[in-house]
Amino acid sequence: MKIVTFNIRCDCGQDGDNNFCFRKPLIQEKLLRERADIICFQEVLPHVAAWLKEALSGYYVIGCGRSKTLEDEQMAIAYRRESMNLIQMETYWLSDMPYIPASRYPEQSTCPRVSTEAVFEELATKRVFRVVNTHLDHESALARELGLRQIMEKMNRAVLFPDAPVIIAGDMNAEPDSREMAVMKEYPLFKNVTEGIGVTYHGYWRTEPPCCIDYIFAKGFAYINAEKWEDVKDGVFLSDHYPVCAQF
Repeated sequence: MKIVTFNIRCDCGQDGDNNFCFRKPLIQEKLLRERADIICFQEVLPHVAAWLKEALSGYYVIGCGRSKTLEDEQMAIAYRRESMNLIQMETYWLSDMPYIPASRYPEQSTCPRVSTEAVFEELATKRVFRVVNTHLDHESALARELGLRQIMEKMNRAVLFPDAPVIIAGDMNAEPDSREMAVMKEYPLFKNVTEGIGVTYHGYWRTEPPCCIDYIFAKGFAYINAEKWEDVKDGVFLSDHYPVCAQF
């Protein structure tokens, strides 16, 4: 089984040759060639979500926006129709009121943050597992820590298939040695399968310093390998983040 985390980047109109409209053909070609079973996308604006549903033939795409009207960015999960059966899905907000759309922690930036969680059955093996896709706050380390703790505590309270294997993927906006990522040390059953993978955010190698902020954690899976997708064609990248792919 192949899992990908992919910050596809919202189209801010400031990326020149790496504007989303120029990246689309490269993204579509890569995703359809790799045929990952699950793709966890971050920074998916409504027009990007619509394009993914059209471009990814053979996939369903689920998720909703983080605003009160369920617009704005979403943490979308794409899954292959022929290999996966969706059992349950929900979006919740990283806050003290997780089921109030657009709610935030007081310490957070002005951006609401959400997680999309889904339970799947792998059709070939009949194995049931859970996937959590998230994007933590870009400004506040405390908000990132609170959000990650919320996600992990919710895993501990799971009612449906509580003992199922789990994948947690996303852009954590924090380096591996940060205080917020130390939360994962409290959950030793979760393996960081992206450990040592190096730079994941490159910013098109312009002015911002590159860093390692994209992760896949797994519990209950036999891990094979992980790799970054560093594809670039005529100066055009897949995104300002390298997508990370793990095989189980």
